[in-house]
Amino acid sequence: MAHTGTGFFDRKGHFFKTARDATVSDLAALLGQIGEGESLAPGIAYMLLERRAEIERLFAEHDQMLEEEAAMKAARGGDPLSNVAKLPSRPAH
Repeated sequence: MAHTGTGFFDRKGHFFKTARDATVSDLAALLGQIGEGESLAPGIAYMLLERRAEIERLFAEHDQMLEEEAAMKAARGGDPLSNVAKLPSRPAH
């Protein structure tokens, strides 16, 4: 007898039984070929999904550092060399 079920599709239209598998497929496609021979991308994609919370926390910290960096540059008046000091010249031997 026929029955219904739920499935998930990745961006290429491939069918998967779980949302996780469809997402891993999309992540692996985004990463592309990694390594020689069989690609390491699917394994890396799985790890990215499993460590999503930590990765999102890292990106949030990164964004905050970028904002702080931009604020420091603005405070210096946009001079990219204002935090660089010229070293004294050394006498020739």
